[in-house]
Amino acid sequence: MLPALQKDIEKIELENMLSGEDDDKDAILSIHPGAGGTESQDWAEMLLRMYTRWMDKNDYEYEEINFMKGDEAGIKDVTLEVKGEYAYGYLKAEAGIHRLVRISPFDSNQRRHTSFASVFVYPEIDDTIEVDMNENDLRIDTYRASGAGGQHVNKTESAIRIIHKPTGIKVQCQNERSQHKNKETAMKLLRAKLYQKKKEEREQEKNRIENNKKDIAWGNQIRSYVFHPYRKVKDHRTNIEEGNVDAVMDGDIDKFIKNYLMQFSN
Repeated sequence: MLPALQKDIEKIELENMLSGEDDDKDAILSIHPGAGGTESQDWAEMLLRMYTRWMDKNDYEYEEINFMKGDEAGIKDVTLEVKGEYAYGYLKAEAGIHRLVRISPFDSNQRRHTSFASVFVYPEIDDTIEVDMNENDLRIDTYRASGAGGQHVNKTESAIRIIHKPTGIKVQCQNERSQHKNKETAMKLLRAKLYQKKKEEREQEKNRIENNKKDIAWGNQIRSYVFHPYRKVKDHRTNIEEGNVDAVMDGDIDKFIKNYLMQFSN
C-alpha cells in the first residue's frame, strides 16, 4: 500500500505544477530526423517507440496524424495526436533535440555514429478558441499517399498538404483514406501551430518550442542517449542521469519529465 500511496502523492504534487493555461490540453507530438539519412531516421523511429510505450504505460490514447516511412529503415516524419489528462503538460518536457550515440547497425565496419532527431510538442486546441486564419492565406495541395495502403495509395491523391503563406507553417496528413478526412486533420494541426505562434507573440518571448527551432545537430540537444562506449541517458537541462538505457527506451521517462517540470514549470 505504501508504494502505491507514495506514487499517488507524487502524481498530485506533479499535477499541481501543471498550472499553465494549456497544460491540461491534449497534445500533438511530432518527431523529425536530423541529417544523416538512415541513421537519424532509425533514431526517430526508436524515439517514436519510446513515446508510445510511455503513453501505453500512462493510459494515454494516441493516433498517427501523419507517418512517412524511411527509404531503407526508420521514419522520415511522424505526428501523433495524444489524448489524456495533462497530455501537453507532461509532453512539453520532451520538446527539443535528442542525441543518440551507438555502434551503427547499418555500418559494416561497426563504427560509432551520432544521430539527432527533434521533437516538437503543441497543445491541441478546440473550436472554442479563435485562431486568425484566412482561407486566402492557405495553399492546399493534394498528392498521393506513400507507405502502406494497398492499391488505394496508387490510384487516389488523398493526402493533403497545407501551407500558411504568411508564416510559412506547413502541415500534412496522409493517414486517412478520405481526402476530406485528411484535410480536416491537417486543418486541426495547422490551427494548433498557429495558436502556439500567437501565444508566443503575445507573451513576447520565445518559449520552449521556438527555442528548439535550431539545427538538429551537435550542441543543441536537450538529452543524450549513449549506447557506446558506456550506457547512460542524460538530460542536459536538469543533469538527471539514468544508467538503465533499455528501460528508458521502453518508455520509462517519468524521471526526466518530473525533474524538468520541477525545475522549469511556472
